[in-house]
Amino acid sequence: MTMTPSDRAERELKNLEAVAGNGLLHRRAFLRGGAALAGAMTGYTLVPSASGQQLADDAWSLVPGVTVPDYGTRSRFEKNVVRTLSNPKGEPRTQHARTPHHLLNGTFTPNGLHFVISHAGDPDIDPDKHRLVIHGLVKQPLVFTLDALARYPMVSRMAFVECGGNSAPLFSLEPIQASVQALHGLVSCAEWTGVPLSTLLDEAGIDPKAKWIVVEGGDPPHVSRSVPLAKAMDDAMIALYQNGERIMPGNGYPMRLLLPGWEGNMNTKWVRRIQLTEGPGMTFYEARTYAPVLPGGKAYRFYFIQEVKSFITHPSPGLALKGPGFYEISGIAYSGTGRIAKVMVSADGGKSWAQAALQQPVLNKAFTRFRVPWRWDGGPAVLQSRAWDEAGYEQPTRAQLVAARGETTRVPAVTGFPSQHYNAVTSWSIERGGEVKHVYA
Repeated sequence: MTMTPSDRAERELKNLEAVAGNGLLHRRAFLRGGAALAGAMTGYTLVPSASGQQLADDAWSLVPGVTVPDYGTRSRFEKNVVRTLSNPKGEPRTQHARTPHHLLNGTFTPNGLHFVISHAGDPDIDPDKHRLVIHGLVKQPLVFTLDALARYPMVSRMAFVECGGNSAPLFSLEPIQASVQALHGLVSCAEWTGVPLSTLLDEAGIDPKAKWIVVEGGDPPHVSRSVPLAKAMDDAMIALYQNGERIMPGNGYPMRLLLPGWEGNMNTKWVRRIQLTEGPGMTFYEARTYAPVLPGGKAYRFYFIQEVKSFITHPSPGLALKGPGFYEISGIAYSGTGRIAKVMVSADGGKSWAQAALQQPVLNKAFTRFRVPWRWDGGPAVLQSRAWDEAGYEQPTRAQLVAARGETTRVPAVTGFPSQHYNAVTSWSIERGGEVKHVYA
């Protein structure tokens, strides 16, 4: 008897190798299963040929479409893919716009969906009037216009930016029922293009006594942060472009400081002043807001690097599973110390693990998309991901992190961020009906 494509597909699916409890498959299944696995995941029917299939003549295929606009906009059917706002009316307080990671894929964040935190709204800066001043312990103070900076050789770097308070709701005593966007939405990744800061500092001439820079923004609060000179001379950048176009207003138009892998608030937006100094400035924000208090009562004086981290975006709260079958578990991982080396995924709350496939290219201090195939039997499951970076750092469990940094009874979404730098494992519970919930496991 001749075996049909559907028969072959079914046989391939039965032979897929399970490598961990609760149905996790080996990442090689993406290759070995081929079209069979893809068909099972997406629900399309495998047929010998589609050449004879009849397609319906829907309305959009019978009349001319709309006029092509001068600046492209997305389909009207994607209108729900938006940031969530903590202060939609623009009241005089800090405003947050969170990235909808559960509705995105790949590794880079569209400009209009990149997260934003503005302490006093986004200033409407005239680029022709904006200036960047470099002064302090230098041989020759310099003033740069946007046009002057554009004449320097530029570089591009793929880099994530993450707020130090991202994921702070997970410090709560009980798991907050919210989406990936609400829990982890204050991190995004983009291609940044601009002038290496080291080039400008070399031109100004660095005094040997200089060990720090104090960077000031052009927003009304003039948010200022201290940065070790060594970082400024390493991979820091005065970024002018974001994903190929001028930086968005909320991300620092017309120029911002980029410190790949370091705490988001140090990546000063609307940058206008860089002063070279012997010591840190101990500015208002770094002394008050960005000095996490530890359980013993001491506080970090400075906390720079965003540590290795991962979380699952598909499935996740708000994205229910539609019955037993094959699914792809997918998410993002990143580290402020380098490239992601591996990501392990569990479907049984950490009892067993399967290594995920890393989507290429795996870039330094940028998002890495991980994927692993999963055969869900319809029963309860707890999904987790755990990442390691090339420096050997391992993403901690929640118990490990809480032991070091404590918990809080405050609700971060309402009262602000009581804790900083949460990078522990996130757990999603899958109920029998397919609903996904946030749990501690």
